[in-house]
Amino acid sequence: MLYQIVLLAAFALIAGLIDLPLDYYKQFVLEQRFGFNKMTPGLFFADMVKGGLLGAAIGLPLVWVILTLMEQSGALWWLYAWLVWSGFQLLMLVLYPTVIAPLFNKFTPLADESLKTRIEGLMQRVGFASQGLFVMDGSKRSAHGNAYFSGFGAAKRIVFFDTLLSRLAPPEIEAVLAHELGHFKLKHIIKRIAMMFALSLAFLALLGYLKNQVWFYNGLGVEPSLFISNDAMALILFMLVLPVFTFVFGPLTSISSRKHEFEADAFAATHTDGRDLVSALVKLYEDNASTLTPDPLHSAFYDSHPSATMRINKLLAGSTR
Repeated sequence: MLYQIVLLAAFALIAGLIDLPLDYYKQFVLEQRFGFNKMTPGLFFADMVKGGLLGAAIGLPLVWVILTLMEQSGALWWLYAWLVWSGFQLLMLVLYPTVIAPLFNKFTPLADESLKTRIEGLMQRVGFASQGLFVMDGSKRSAHGNAYFSGFGAAKRIVFFDTLLSRLAPPEIEAVLAHELGHFKLKHIIKRIAMMFALSLAFLALLGYLKNQVWFYNGLGVEPSLFISNDAMALILFMLVLPVFTFVFGPLTSISSRKHEFEADAFAATHTDGRDLVSALVKLYEDNASTLTPDPLHSAFYDSHPSATMRINKLLAGSTR
């Protein structure tokens, strides 16, 4: 078992080292070129170390459980592993806002009483309860702005990037948050979680079949061992080929996501002034240097959001009715 865990840990470490120069280039060349980067190299590497330690603290016990199930639970190990994985994902949804996120960012209660009153009025109108309104110091890493709610059940909290608050007017902030709350009220979050669970069940079932097939290993240039467990190797090989399987679902998930964005826009326009959301979108797309004319084929596979022009045209059409 120790050998299996070390093998997976080594794979994760090598993958991280391969990604490191690409991540550094993205942050300090691409983001810097367009004025988005606010990180220092020290913070970049501190985040990397902190993320690695956190990943090890969380991931190693999870890997041990999964490997134990693969070894001792028989032919249906993948079903038990799926139950463990699903429970782990739900636990992370609960712990992320109050335990994990504060390790990387500072969260302070929203101090603007006028804006706070406006937001609380919106939450009351749409029937959303949270544990509080917080401002995150996103500006220490990036000039990008955002607002979101995180958590699960009673642990939900609303978070504003300080960059968003400094860029948008209060009515625009309210409209942006109404869009995010629309995802919750229209059950988009639950649908996405259900889709994630369904796909993970299908992929684990596929792995349950592939891990016992010699051709699976040989086809990827690996000779399965006759003397020790091949479970860790099966996991590694499956993670390497998984993009081949997920690629075919790309257009389906992207179509669903873009549909949800339109629905959340309509929800926001119903509960706030749609023109405020339009002006907020113009600022956000401008600030993020987002293209207004994405390639249709690339967009079909990879864009989770519709283009700015499509969203704005729909909102303006709705406001003139």
